Amino acid sequence: MTVLRQVTDRVWLFPPDPDPAVVRPGVGVIADAGGCVLVDAGHSPAIARQVAAAIAAAGLPPARRLVYTHHHWDHVWGACAWPDVEIIGHRSGARLLVDEADRPWSDAYLREQVAANPRLGPSFRARARAMPDWTGFTVVPPHTEFDDALTLPEGVDVRHVGGGHAPDSTVVVVPDDGVLFIGDAIYPPPYHLRRADDGFDLVTAHRLLDPDEFGQVAWFVAAHDDPWTRAEVGPLLDSLA
Repeated sequence: MTVLRQVTDRVWLFPPDPDPAVVRPGVGVIADAGGCVLVDAGHSPAIARQVAAAIAAAGLPPARRLVYTHHHWDHVWGACAWPDVEIIGHRSGARLLVDEADRPWSDAYLREQVAANPRLGPSFRARARAMPDWTGFTVVPPHTEFDDALTLPEGVDVRHVGGGHAPDSTVVVVPDDGVLFIGDAIYPPPYHLRRADDGFDLVTAHRLLDPDEFGQVAWFVAAHDDPWTRAEVGPLLDSLA
């Protein structure tokens, strides 16, 4: 069983899959006596159940809230396995997820969509691998929507940053622990939407380093990578540039 990795005193991570073809991001877990705050839902109900088991195995309280970093499938498809959790997301992403919830998701639908648009192939093949069983599956729009910023009772700040990857890209700040969950905010757009000149969103990346806006961050947690320290981020951005 995959176990949680502890990043700081109350911040844990269910790690991402290192194989990019799997398209399985990490899930953040922010411990609180009243119930954990999750950062993203997992890419499938099966993974969400693994996260819940890992939380219990670590001796942490069950999840109470869940923040979507954006609306892309691999960050939200596990939400239907968190039935008693308040889900929070940006208003623009909520509108998109209402439309996603109306689609007839199934293996047959995935095949039809790829036949119509072959650029969907990598994403939709990953979705098929993540979903061996569609029973009970549904896309869940957020219960609580926000526009610019929201502070949760657990001392967690939720901030909309937008950018090139997704219009609703959201980051989650844990100020007391110096942790910033950045989701996919600095990554290029998804393959089927990517243009030849699209790359990493360095404008957003440098913005996230600003202590006046996001505080003294010691750990940056992107969805598809291991956590980076502040000392590691500068050279990383230089290499990407």
